[in-house]
Amino acid sequence: MYCGNSKITLIIAAAGIGKRMNLGYPKQFLEIDGKPLFMKSLEVAEKSDSIDEIIITTGEESIELVKKLCKVYAISKVKNIVLGGKERQYSIENALEYCKDNSIIAVQDGVRPFLKDKYFSQALKMLGEDLKVDGVVVGVLLKDTIKKININGEVIETPKREEYIAVHTPQIFRGKILKDAYKKAREDNFLGTDDSSLVERIGGKIKVLIGDYDNIKVTTVEDLKFL
Repeated sequence: MYCGNSKITLIIAAAGIGKRMNLGYPKQFLEIDGKPLFMKSLEVAEKSDSIDEIIITTGEESIELVKKLCKVYAISKVKNIVLGGKERQYSIENALEYCKDNSIIAVQDGVRPFLKDKYFSQALKMLGEDLKVDGVVVGVLLKDTIKKININGEVIETPKREEYIAVHTPQIFRGKILKDAYKKAREDNFLGTDDSSLVERIGGKIKVLIGDYDNIKVTTVEDLKFL
């Protein structure tokens, strides 16, 4: 087996309030094809042979609703529904309390509805093939030219596009280093933009799995045209 007998836990981040969407309710509950947005990822995980258990983070006012929806859509792998925090990082930190050090932990944005099972199997294979790798992140190559600018909006550099990727989720890690990374971030009062940035800052080795351009995160109203 690619990662021994480790338990593979998926954390679904579904605690955001979606201010930029102006829906009047959290965007993860926006319906696509008659189902809440975050349910798309849950259904993929439920059918996946790679995922053993699921932890969902959500707002206090949504916990009972999430429990009900999991029953309605027969999501049986849910181990815990955990109270989210003010920031996504704090929500994941809360979920990690229910994960074992010797597990493999995957983190998925609840508002990234086009999750594919192949991301899990391929990332787990990469972890199994190289024991020096601490995590695998899904991402895509950039299509546009990138410009670095100063505070006045003036271009100061044009980096080589081929040296950069746009990072998505899922992001999959060896459990102990992910938990250590979150603990260190808390101690240092450091707030990262994704899970892998926390692992990187304590010396973790991260590899990239090239994903798909349709693996979008629903952040603004404009993103709805792609659903």
